[in-house]
Amino acid sequence: MIKTDNYEIRDDRFERSVKLDEPIEQIWTGGKWTEGPVYSPAFRCLIFSDIPNDRRLRWDELSGTVCDIRSGLACYTNGSTLDRQGRIVACEHGTRSVTRIEHDGSVTVLASHFEGKRFNSPNDVVVRSDDTIWFSDPAYGIESDYEGFQAEPELDGEHVYRLVPSTGDVTQVTSDFACPNGLAFSLDEKTLYIADSGGTRYPNGGRHIRKFYVGNDGTLSGGTVFAECEEGVFDGFRLDTQGRIWTSARDGVHCYHPDGSLLGKIFVPEEVSNVCFGGLKRNRLFITASKSLYSVLLATTGASLL
Repeated sequence: MIKTDNYEIRDDRFERSVKLDEPIEQIWTGGKWTEGPVYSPAFRCLIFSDIPNDRRLRWDELSGTVCDIRSGLACYTNGSTLDRQGRIVACEHGTRSVTRIEHDGSVTVLASHFEGKRFNSPNDVVVRSDDTIWFSDPAYGIESDYEGFQAEPELDGEHVYRLVPSTGDVTQVTSDFACPNGLAFSLDEKTLYIADSGGTRYPNGGRHIRKFYVGNDGTLSGGTVFAECEEGVFDGFRLDTQGRIWTSARDGVHCYHPDGSLLGKIFVPEEVSNVCFGGLKRNRLFITASKSLYSVLLATTGASLL
């Protein structure tokens, strides 16, 4: 094993994916809990959230400046992604809904209820190539007024859902999570990885990522544990073009091989909430961590969302 101030190498394959002399750059700070990074290749920028302050921020890649773009609207936005048309799909704690920002800047509410009951607080989201939207719905945003509005849950638990945006149909696809959180598809979209961060709320709660097989009809099967978190809990994660998972943890970013082996770590001085790939070559990893936004250039490429 090789360990430096910034990296821990447990497998030679990880050493070939990072540069040991490459710094971990803090490119912005001043938030309370940053989340939901999504990179827009069309505008060369990163959109991310500062949830407790109810604001969304835009980091410009060319100038390095950060500006406030959508704040004080009681949205408390968490996870975000792009759909196949380049529109931002986002999870909002405040409105307890999944929304889409259209090309003209207007906002469309895609889903806010399941079987007539309000969601808890949609947390993280991915879009499949068939345009279906999959999102997790733990109760973090209704537990207090810190990241949303305190409220009693209306649903029977905390689940993952599948949304067909063309019809508005919503299907519950999991039923046995304590706190479903980050999620991402494998490169062939036959597997859905879902984090359970129940360890943040329950003494024996989950601190792992589970692996589900996706049926042709959108149902899930399996659900075995893919990886256990060594530090804290897993939150948001993304895949690279080799199918490896780059996931958040308390001490930084952990990288897992598709077989579940921990290949290595990138150490970050604040607790990591989420990551995404961006930049012209998609080889820049953006990291939201506690009060700040970080980035690091890698020798690997993130899987395209489009």
